[in-house]
Amino acid sequence: MLLPATTTKKTQRNGPRVRNEMRVYSFRFGCVLAAACFVSLTWIKSMPSDEEVQPHLQTLYERLLVAEELGGQVSRDLSNILEQLRNISKPANITSNITSTANTTTTTTTTTTLFATIRESRLGSGQQAFLQPNIYIYMPHLRQHPDSLKPNVALGQGRRGVSIVMGIPTVKREKQSYLVSTLGSLLYSLTSSQRQDLLIIVFVAETDSDYVGSVSETIRKNYPKEVQSGLVEVVSPSQYYYPDFTSLKETFGDSKDRVKWRTKQNLDFSFLMLYAQDKGTYYVQLEDDIVAKAGYYNDMKTYTTHEASKQWLYLEFSQLGFIGKMFRTSDLPMVVEFFLMFHRDKPIDWLLDHILWVKVCNPEKDAKHCNEQKALLKQRYKPSLFQHVGLHSSLPGKLQQLKDKDFGKQALYQAHSNPAAKVSSSLKHYQQHSLEKAYKGVDFFWALTPIKNDYILFKFLQPIRISGYLFRSGNIETSGDRFHNTTVEVLSSNAAARDKLKHDLSQESDNGFIIIGAFENGIAEGEIAEELQPISELRLVVHSDADVWALLSEILIKV
Repeated sequence: MLLPATTTKKTQRNGPRVRNEMRVYSFRFGCVLAAACFVSLTWIKSMPSDEEVQPHLQTLYERLLVAEELGGQVSRDLSNILEQLRNISKPANITSNITSTANTTTTTTTTTTLFATIRESRLGSGQQAFLQPNIYIYMPHLRQHPDSLKPNVALGQGRRGVSIVMGIPTVKREKQSYLVSTLGSLLYSLTSSQRQDLLIIVFVAETDSDYVGSVSETIRKNYPKEVQSGLVEVVSPSQYYYPDFTSLKETFGDSKDRVKWRTKQNLDFSFLMLYAQDKGTYYVQLEDDIVAKAGYYNDMKTYTTHEASKQWLYLEFSQLGFIGKMFRTSDLPMVVEFFLMFHRDKPIDWLLDHILWVKVCNPEKDAKHCNEQKALLKQRYKPSLFQHVGLHSSLPGKLQQLKDKDFGKQALYQAHSNPAAKVSSSLKHYQQHSLEKAYKGVDFFWALTPIKNDYILFKFLQPIRISGYLFRSGNIETSGDRFHNTTVEVLSSNAAARDKLKHDLSQESDNGFIIIGAFENGIAEGEIAEELQPISELRLVVHSDADVWALLSEILIKV
């Protein structure tokens, strides 16, 4: 589906060639008919008298063979002419409406498959378009705007060839947005190799360019490395992609707003699936208000390998709605055409179930048999790897309190045995999530919004040798509550070392502390130089006001 904005005049260029070919075919056809008439007339004039008939039977037979051969040639020529006319008329039918409204833009394409992907190399943007011949039947308004089938790639490096592609549609919400936290949850536990074998596509299903730009900038700001590497992409549709929703028929007792919402959702999922169809081996449909279980990527990859030989249509990694549904990308064209065919009629999850029914259910068998057959086309993984956390639905006024009972509980902190120390902080902790519990490894530390000069201090009972440290902020469910612009500093009990480094402004802090590291993407990790040993105190210092709360899910001081 999604066409490139080319401005060729192929049809106009092909016009003279087509007319010349037609003249040639007409001339050939006329010549053949003339020859046939001449042969017939010659044969009639040369008819012998009755007494001469017998000697000429052999000649008559030979002439009949010649006439039969000429007739076959005429038939073949006519078939060729009709075939040429059919081939010429196919693209003309598709583009006739376009050429009448925009005489500078003509699109002519023929295809033998359901979807043909057309790539456009444009300043390295990786933009692409999908042509579906039937799209004009399901969405006839697209005839007037061929560019409406080309995605706007706001962020992306054109990554493809990965094992798993994840699609996250997101829309403007009246209440809270969960998108940044959702991305943080998906990225939280990924290894370096997994990050190279994955593509996350955020589809901003809005035509407001300012809003699309703000979402892109938020993602770029929070995940710069992921955007730069091509791990995370942001795309949006053309302003002409969506049809007029005012004429939708209200069905199943749903209000007009709900019918519009579910119809648009069908179109959003279809757009996203088609954009992702040639970028990887498997496609996973997600939502913008979920959390992922730690290690989800490895679990999905292992299970998919195990089930690869079976004839499933999709795998389920969550039991809620459309969350966590995995498809082979080779099946997406068929799935999307079904969605488009009935996008005005039913919700997306109902349509998915109907695909299974059409594929395997026998009308002559009972419902039990049907369910058994459908179960063969969908395989369920337990425990669930994704949990729905959003309270406010993208449908205004709707509360979405769905929870996946199979998701279970997951570790929200990592416990370590740390050296004895007196801990203190200027940050006020939330409820029972105190710094003391986090340091002992029995809970995580969760504090209200930090401001400049806030600190966390670890004062050891006596100077100790510390080989390294690790501080991880945020957790799998609250990945956005991270430390930003925060340094790691130590106070050495070695007076000579302090005097040696006190003039180095890049390392010296106040009260004799020396900066040895900083938080980057929510994590501070490093080693402590030998000349600074032993260490009396270690602290974290915030250097600017934050916009969110701060959470420490892992504290490790290596001795």
